[in-house]
Amino acid sequence: MKSNNLRIHCLIHVSFEGIGHIESWAKKHNYHLSYTYLFEEVSFPSKDEFDMLIIMGGPMNIYEEELYPWLVPEKKFIREAIESDKTVIGFCLGSQLIADVLGGKITSNKDKEIGWFPIVLTDEAKNTPIFPNQDLDFSVFHWHGDTFSLPQNSVKLASSRGCGNQAFLYNERVVGLQFHLEVTPESLDEMIKNGKSELQDGKYIQSAQEMKNNTHFISQCNDLLENILDQLSKN
Repeated sequence: MKSNNLRIHCLIHVSFEGIGHIESWAKKHNYHLSYTYLFEEVSFPSKDEFDMLIIMGGPMNIYEEELYPWLVPEKKFIREAIESDKTVIGFCLGSQLIADVLGGKITSNKDKEIGWFPIVLTDEAKNTPIFPNQDLDFSVFHWHGDTFSLPQNSVKLASSRGCGNQAFLYNERVVGLQFHLEVTPESLDEMIKNGKSELQDGKYIQSAQEMKNNTHFISQCNDLLENILDQLSKN
């Protein structure tokens, strides 16, 4: 992949979950961004038109194909991208879609995880270029009720107290992150606004105000995101 001419295609599932800080990172490097808005029309580029695929989050579940029929062609497109050795990264729903096409199982997590909670890196993660010798001492942003099992031949990267599988690496160029490192103050507000019905009492569910009170974590999340994307763009 020629990082100075990187072409990034993004899959967007709902209008209120865009690419957040990824856009700032891409513009800084003058990378090309293109989009498929699955809530408007289902149209995917050919595999020769992009180098990196980024799959964003959304409130739907990956198994709700009757409600969201575009999930079927989307999964096919993701599978073909991985098989074509594209660099692929998914956030939240995106990570679950990747896990699913790689043979992992997507199920309801014991607890919903909504808000700022720390993750713990595995020893294997610290031996990858994704998290090189990195000790996380801050919380990342979560908004999910489902979880994934690890796909075969993948490397577990992280866990949290509320969710055993938080991140994985497959074949050095495919990454699933259950959390939202792309979060910005604006995207945080949009998720709270559109997901407030989910903010019920729960062991790992914070109030809207508590989430807004912890926006100081955003810059650290964005820095970590840039490190991961910089490493992946070298593939």
